[in-house]
Amino acid sequence: MAFLKPRERTKERFSLLLLDLEEYFFEQHTAHHVVPNVRGSFKVCSRSIIFDPEDFVEPILKIPLRDCTNIEFVERETNPFNEYELSSETVKPSLRFSFCFAFIQILHLVDGSKKMTFQLEVQSKTEDVVQTLLQLHRASCLEKLGDQTAMIAANLQSRLARSSFDKNCFQSVAEKPHMECTVEMVTPLVSNPGHVCITDENLYFQPLNGYPEQVIQIKLQQVRRIYKRRHGLKPLGLEVFCTENDLCSDIYLKFYNTADRDEIYYYMATFLENHITEHTAESYMLQWQRGHISNYQYLLHLNNLADRSCNDLSQYPVFPWVIADYGSSQLDLTNAATFRDLSKPVGALNKERLDRLLARYSGMPEPRFIYGSHYSSPGYVLFYLVRRFVTIICLLSTVF
Repeated sequence: MAFLKPRERTKERFSLLLLDLEEYFFEQHTAHHVVPNVRGSFKVCSRSIIFDPEDFVEPILKIPLRDCTNIEFVERETNPFNEYELSSETVKPSLRFSFCFAFIQILHLVDGSKKMTFQLEVQSKTEDVVQTLLQLHRASCLEKLGDQTAMIAANLQSRLARSSFDKNCFQSVAEKPHMECTVEMVTPLVSNPGHVCITDENLYFQPLNGYPEQVIQIKLQQVRRIYKRRHGLKPLGLEVFCTENDLCSDIYLKFYNTADRDEIYYYMATFLENHITEHTAESYMLQWQRGHISNYQYLLHLNNLADRSCNDLSQYPVFPWVIADYGSSQLDLTNAATFRDLSKPVGALNKERLDRLLARYSGMPEPRFIYGSHYSSPGYVLFYLVRRFVTIICLLSTVF
């Protein structure tokens, strides 16, 4: 499913879609899985640890922090690379950092009866990783989901406050920065935090975790459309397009306050005025009536003006049913009765359908509702979009 324009694939198999809902990917370290001796990327996430081996034969490991009962830093004198015999004793899941006097920093995880050991290549970072995991482990073990979310959000904001945009990433030393602030890059089911910086030439986004790229750059002179968006029912979103007639945006950013969003929006708008005029719903309608744009393009523009985006599953673009006559062998497009009354919802397409819904509503205990299914929701959007991938159909045994 195309939400953002595809970029070059990396060698690793990791994807942000491996994260749980509302989970963040914080940092990564090169490490070795000792048994077997496999090199890969050790990723610290807000609710789990993910190890992505360089050898594609080896599976990706995901370890939920809530399943760990203990995290500790331990000194050891033996080299764990010589310890290939695993204990068959069944123990509770635990997470353990170990230290070897040969300057090998080790992470021990016991999951059931299987012990997994990881060695970080940058040994000096081991203790910091331990402290991070301890804090995230405490958050994952809190009983209330709201408390977990609040503690993780505090950790995220602390990380963002301690970092800033790396101005060495500017394309030219002559660039003049206008402003910088913290944001999240939004894609369906995933938010990736980082820093946005806008100059007199480019818009930059630098992910906190360096994924999928160290920095994403968009030239302001190539921007064709920008839209303010609601995200989570708050006016915090900004979507940028470098094409005139495309469903896929180049980037969707969620800001932490409206003032920052508006400042970048109006700064970018000054560049748009140089080469494109801002269209309204009425101007798009005139273009459509005169045949200058297709039905699809017209509906696409209306969705954009209505604050809908492919990057927001709760406000996904809609393409309404417009035909009411499904019984005739030929459609008379000059007859008004052929078309739906778009002033009414689908539930009121005809009197029989509306009467059935109202009767159901009146006989329902409190709290009453009219539509129990097929309203706009992320679940239904994904339910239909999953059909775009034949491999997914095979995984589901052709059953939906």
